[in-house]
Amino acid sequence: MSLNHVRPWRNIYRRKSRQIMVGNVPVGGDAPIAVQTMTNTLTTDVAGTVAQVQAAAEAGADIVRVSVPDEASSKALKEIVRESPVPIVADIHFHYRRGIEAAEAGAACLRINPGNIGDEKRVKEVIKAAQDHNCSIRIGVNAGSLEKHLLEKYGEPCPEAMVESGLEHIRILQDNDFHEFKISVKASDVFLSAAAYQGIAEATDAPIHLGITEAGGLVSGTIKSAIGLGNLLWMGIGDTIRVSLSADPVEEIKVGYEILKSLGLRHRGVNIISCPSCARQGFNVIKTVEALEQRLEHIKTPMSLSIIGCVVNGPGEALMTDVGFTGGGAGSGMVYLAGKASHKMSNDQMIDHIVEEVEKKAAELDAAAEAAE
Repeated sequence: MSLNHVRPWRNIYRRKSRQIMVGNVPVGGDAPIAVQTMTNTLTTDVAGTVAQVQAAAEAGADIVRVSVPDEASSKALKEIVRESPVPIVADIHFHYRRGIEAAEAGAACLRINPGNIGDEKRVKEVIKAAQDHNCSIRIGVNAGSLEKHLLEKYGEPCPEAMVESGLEHIRILQDNDFHEFKISVKASDVFLSAAAYQGIAEATDAPIHLGITEAGGLVSGTIKSAIGLGNLLWMGIGDTIRVSLSADPVEEIKVGYEILKSLGLRHRGVNIISCPSCARQGFNVIKTVEALEQRLEHIKTPMSLSIIGCVVNGPGEALMTDVGFTGGGAGSGMVYLAGKASHKMSNDQMIDHIVEEVEKKAAELDAAAEAAE
C-alpha cells in the first residue's frame, strides 16, 4: 500500500492538464512526470550524440533534446532519431527552416522560442511541418529572450511578460488548429520562474515543462533546481522536467529523479537513506554510501535502503526500508530485511552482502509486479 493512502498529508494533487504525446511518451493528464535532458555534443557528431542519448536513456531519461542550429545538424538528426531508444526533441532557435527540417527528420517534438524564431508567418510554416509529420511542439518562453514589444511594454523580464508571451504563442498554434503542445516559462531566477509558472498554470490547461534555465554547476544548480522545481511540483504544477546543469546530462537525469522521489511523485532505483555520520558510527558511513551508490546504479526497481552508523536512529529507519544496515560494535552491524532485524554482518563484508541483498529484493519485487500484471 502506498504511504499516501495512510498518510494523507503526503498527498500532492497535480494540476489537471491536457495530455499530448512526445513520440511514444505521454505528457500531461495522469501520465507519470517525464524526466528529460539535453545532449551537449555537436549534433553533427552522430556517434557521440547517440552515445550520450543512450547513456541518458539508461539512466532513466524518458525524452532527450538535441540542438539543431544548422542544416548539417538537421541532416545528422535523422540518423540520431533512427538510433535513439527514446523520443528526440529538436531544439530550434532563430531559423524556422531548422524546425521544418527537424520535423521531416523524424523529431518527436520541436522546441521553439517565440522570442527568436521570427514572425507569425514563419511560425505557421513550422506548425504545418509539425502537423504533417505527427510532431508535437514545446513553446519555450525564456526570460532572456523575450519579444521586443513585451520588453518595451513591461520594461524588463517579469512574470507577466513571460505569461503574455506564452499565451500569444498558444493563440497562434490554436488559431492554426494545432493543440499538441506543451509550454515552459523558464528563467535563471528561481522567484521569476516560480511566479511565471504559477501564472501560466492558471491561464492554460496545456501540459507544462518545468525547468530553471542555466541553473549552474552540479552542486549549485542542483540546489537551485530542487528549490524551484520542488516547490512547483509540490503545488501540483509540472508534467515533465529538465534539470539544467553545467554537468554530464546523466547527472541531470539523476537529480531529476531524486527531486521526484523526494516528493513521492515518481520512483526509480534504490533510495538510500543514510546518516551524515558522527563519532558514534560503527563503520565509515560516507565511504560505504559512496560505494553503494556506484554498485547499485544498475538497479531500476523502486526500493529503499537504510545505511545508519549507529543504533540511535538505525533500527527505527530500518523498520521503514526494504533493506537496512545499522552499525554496532566489535566490527559488525545488524542487517535488516523488510523492516526486521535479520542477522549480523561484519563491516568488512558488509558492502558486498548488502549489494546481494538489494539485488535479491529487487528480483522479488520485479517478480511480484510481473505476476500482478
